[in-house]
Amino acid sequence: MPTMQERAELHKTIWKIANDLRGSVDGWEFKAYVLGSIFYRFISENICDYIHQLMAEAGQPDFNYAEISDEMAERIRRKMVEEKGYFILPSQLFENVVKTAESDENLNEHLTAIFRSIEASAVGTPSEDDLRGLFSDFSVDSQALGSTVIKRNQLLAKVLRTVATMNLGSRYNDTDNDTFGDTYEFLMQMYASEAGKSGGEFFTPQQVSELLARLASWRNPNIQKVYDPACGSGSLLLKFAKTVGRENPNLKYFGQEVNPTTYNLCRINMFLHNVNFDNFDIRLEDTLLKPQHMQDAPFDAIVSNPPYSLKWEGKDNSILINDPRYAPAGVLAPKSAADLAFTMHMLWHLSEQGTAAIVEFPGVLYRGGDERKIRQYLIKNNFVDCVIQLPQNLFYGVSIATCIIVLKKSARADASVLFIDASKLFQKDGNKNVLLPEHQDKIMQLFADRRDVDYLAKLVTCDAILENDANLSVSSYVEQEDTREAIDIKEVNAKLEGLIAEGYELNKKIEAIIQEMEG
Repeated sequence: MPTMQERAELHKTIWKIANDLRGSVDGWEFKAYVLGSIFYRFISENICDYIHQLMAEAGQPDFNYAEISDEMAERIRRKMVEEKGYFILPSQLFENVVKTAESDENLNEHLTAIFRSIEASAVGTPSEDDLRGLFSDFSVDSQALGSTVIKRNQLLAKVLRTVATMNLGSRYNDTDNDTFGDTYEFLMQMYASEAGKSGGEFFTPQQVSELLARLASWRNPNIQKVYDPACGSGSLLLKFAKTVGRENPNLKYFGQEVNPTTYNLCRINMFLHNVNFDNFDIRLEDTLLKPQHMQDAPFDAIVSNPPYSLKWEGKDNSILINDPRYAPAGVLAPKSAADLAFTMHMLWHLSEQGTAAIVEFPGVLYRGGDERKIRQYLIKNNFVDCVIQLPQNLFYGVSIATCIIVLKKSARADASVLFIDASKLFQKDGNKNVLLPEHQDKIMQLFADRRDVDYLAKLVTCDAILENDANLSVSSYVEQEDTREAIDIKEVNAKLEGLIAEGYELNKKIEAIIQEMEG
């Protein structure tokens, strides 16, 4: 497993390579080729490693899958699809394609045929949905890559050759070596940072993802299913793969995403983190209007960073008020801001003993109208466990300070909500703020202790919150520390008297000078 320093150096090198490669191509558009090539290399090496292990166990440790004929390889197609979810012929392997890429005048056509073949290998099997369209963003004929087929092939060959030189290690059955997945997430983070707001729509900073995973899994050793209804690139779900998932290899991951490109990124991310196809179910569809996992509910843990103030049909769709997810509150979230529609959706999907940790836009905590009525419903039923104010400038493309709402269905005897002010728990990192491990630990300590702490935490009864207009804003309950220096009135008065005396003497001198000039 690489050290932190080795990983940082690898990341720096990879980002430089990715930037040098693209030339004049927009980075946000170019990400599909770098990330897609990394994925292509990964699944090629992963299936080879798997086959080599099987052959070693059968007494053939020197067997090399990449060197056998496609005809011979066909004998194991069915077994590979059943166990890995896909199949790649030896001639289609990344390492074999790279060898001839520079001299291949039809590289674009060959890559297209290979990607279609890989996806087609899963048709009619349980992994079909997980493979379908995974390479759809890897457009080999895009004008952005070059004005002619020759130029486009030259750049594609350069990308493949460069990805081949990256020191990404081996992935098979090595839970400590997460270099492929780590590199993939690092590149997504850099592209998101560069893209600003559009990048922030699909990537949640890792330290926030980790905090949400810790909150949702706190004191729950029996998590079997985790869910994110706005899963983006899957960073929130994969924090469970790296924590709870290490203890429970049978943990199931469920997610839904409306953006096709982001949907592909999420499924690729799952494969790269060695989450097998039968352990995840990621769907492409509008979560608020066409939920895809109601039959899989309830979920033991829910983590999500849904889009802020998304417009939706709301009252214009007469069916929605009777939807079992939204009906209990008696009203729908406003058409201009679907934040609390996502919240109600997640509450419906949550198990009785489960926990949901949701990033929310601050306005939903205090705005009036139908949003206040939804908050009243949540508070009256004792569903709101905790509200955490985060520091500002944590997310890409959003500088405003967001918050986390923790929901639980299991009623607490104290019928109260814990408010935590973590707005000052951060460290500057370039033009962004970050939550360091010690900041996360402090938040978790406050969350676990569930008691008043001056300037940091306040436990407030649900009745008191309802009396305060169902306001869930942390600043309404946690007192801010006065960091101004204490004022010594006597000292101030003494200085003031001195200044007055000095002014009096100065006026006398000025008058004397004027009289002298007039004389």
